[in-house]
Amino acid sequence: MKQSDLLLEIGVEEIPAKFMPATLKQLKGLAVEGLQEARLSYQELHVYGTPRRIAIKVKGLATLQQDLQVEAKGPSVKVAYDQEGQPTKALLGFARSQSVEPANMISKEINGVPYLFALRTEKGQLAIEVLPGLLKDWIGKLSFPKPMRWGWGEMRFARPIRWLVALYGESVLPLELEGVQAGRRTYGHRFLAEEPIDLAHPEEYEAKLESAYVIADPDKRRQEIWQQIQELAVSEGGQVAEDKDLLEEINYLVEYPTALCGRIDEKYMQLPEAVLITPMKEHQRYFPVISAEGRLLPKFITVRNGTTEHLEIVQAGNEKVLRARLADGAFFYEEDQKVPLDKQVKRLEKIVFHEKLGTVYERVEREKALTTWLAQHLEVEQSIAQRAYRAAELAKADLVTLMVYEFPELQGLMGEKYALLSGEAEQVAQAIREHYLPRYAGDTLPETMEGTLVAIADKVDAIVGSFAIGIIPTGSQDPYALRRQAQALCLIAMKKDLSLSLSELFKKSYELYSEKVELSRNVPEVLADLLDFFYQRLRFLLSEEAIRYDVIDAVLEAGIDKPNEVYKRAKALAEFREEEAFSALLTTYTRAANLAKKGGQKELSKELLQEPVEKTLYEAIMKAQGEIDSAQGDYALALRVMAQLQEPLDAFFDQIMVMVENEQIRENRLALLKAVDALMDGIADLNKIVN
Repeated sequence: MKQSDLLLEIGVEEIPAKFMPATLKQLKGLAVEGLQEARLSYQELHVYGTPRRIAIKVKGLATLQQDLQVEAKGPSVKVAYDQEGQPTKALLGFARSQSVEPANMISKEINGVPYLFALRTEKGQLAIEVLPGLLKDWIGKLSFPKPMRWGWGEMRFARPIRWLVALYGESVLPLELEGVQAGRRTYGHRFLAEEPIDLAHPEEYEAKLESAYVIADPDKRRQEIWQQIQELAVSEGGQVAEDKDLLEEINYLVEYPTALCGRIDEKYMQLPEAVLITPMKEHQRYFPVISAEGRLLPKFITVRNGTTEHLEIVQAGNEKVLRARLADGAFFYEEDQKVPLDKQVKRLEKIVFHEKLGTVYERVEREKALTTWLAQHLEVEQSIAQRAYRAAELAKADLVTLMVYEFPELQGLMGEKYALLSGEAEQVAQAIREHYLPRYAGDTLPETMEGTLVAIADKVDAIVGSFAIGIIPTGSQDPYALRRQAQALCLIAMKKDLSLSLSELFKKSYELYSEKVELSRNVPEVLADLLDFFYQRLRFLLSEEAIRYDVIDAVLEAGIDKPNEVYKRAKALAEFREEEAFSALLTTYTRAANLAKKGGQKELSKELLQEPVEKTLYEAIMKAQGEIDSAQGDYALALRVMAQLQEPLDAFFDQIMVMVENEQIRENRLALLKAVDALMDGIADLNKIVN
């Protein structure tokens, strides 16, 4: 089959860098799905993106759609022919509608009833006729966080569309959007290549753009940026730590990258590293340069969108901007130190946490009480509890400092620094920083117990308060990042093996809210929603550990109140599932559990056990129960003990009729099986396991 290459380029005003990765992923997905549905085969597909363009090139695209075999269901054979075997009106009407002779139809059975089917072939259209509609559909389906309209048009897009390229081989496809007619003309770098570029065919796209100072391939551009940064850092006697997010953002801010190194005034090097790094990375998109020992050097690396020409002017401009930022930081740092951190706490009364949940000061009061309760609940030693209480008291104080007001990313970090400068204990200062951890997937957990206690209190206060006034995440809507905070809370409990009861924690947090705030929802409904919410968070976290879905279902069904126990049960069951003894465990449990369901609530009576195999099974159960109880959370041992019941249980089933006529004996034997089933209570519901 003949083939040609396809190129679609959407030329736009500069698109925000953070839009681009998702946009290119969307475009690729729409193209793959669209071409498949359109029955157009191709060799390979690649997307391109820069601040001024979104593009896709399809190599080896078929010039003709594949033919489509259509099978249409008609009347049943009984209805299609009369008693003489002649076609009925129903059959003739169906045949006319499908343009197929009755004699050419085939018969197929559906639920035992034979029906007639018409087979016909729809000839494929030329690709050049199908593609304009496809391309318009792909563009229309692209979604953006903040789409906009422009001019008098109704179309919404990331930014105004300025030009379109739609080439199939050497032919321009008829495509128009908001008055912009597609052609073969594209544009290079906004300042370095003023002349437009006419493309004869899609194969010229990358090379012609690169000659006009545009590296269209984002993968190639990213690699070039990172290589330049690393080489420049080495030449400056330092190195740059990898930062994928920053590199990704820079990649979509430039079309033709050139790395350059700037200098930081030595007088600012006395500032805390966080005060230096935050403006560099978060505000200016600079990479800090560090020594081999990890010490921050008075240098930074940035990437300009252009060539090496007049690089010294660009360097001076970047240094000037950073100098102003650091001057602000130095001023804020000096001013903030004039007020001890604990004197800042009262000012939190003027900051609203949520209009229905009070001020940040009131939140601090709740978190102090929660921290104390947690210390008692987890049986933490008194000295740690006292330091945690002090950390909770000061945890939000840096929010009213000049530094954090200007650089919100420094909350917690400056709290730690100012606490040390105010003479607080190191553990208290560290806990202030740690109470925000983990901030994102893969982030570190609090190291100290003080930080752990305040981190849990901080997260549960936000979650319970939100649920108590009806703010519950739905679908993709989670404006207060409650999912992230719930997962962080569970991770802390799981990884640090804290015997933390979620239900008790939620009740305590709700109680503290209800003392001062009028809540719109009562405890039972809030608790039910919270436990369901955390059920889903635990499911996600366990799946991230590569644990099988049925193992996860089994352990979650047995209870989720203590995340650390859920984690240990899941790990034990997942590991035991790979052992030979697992089949014995599953057989034992399944046989007992399935039959035990037929029993009532009658308690097991040892006196009613008549047969030796009954007594043997009873003794085995009692022994197993004792071993499981004494194992104290050793779930691997509990599973092995349970598996050892296979032999006495097999003997019981081989020699005993459970469902005898004597009701007393029958119910007692069912109670015996229920006792086997009960050994797994709180460990796992093995009915969820899939063989």
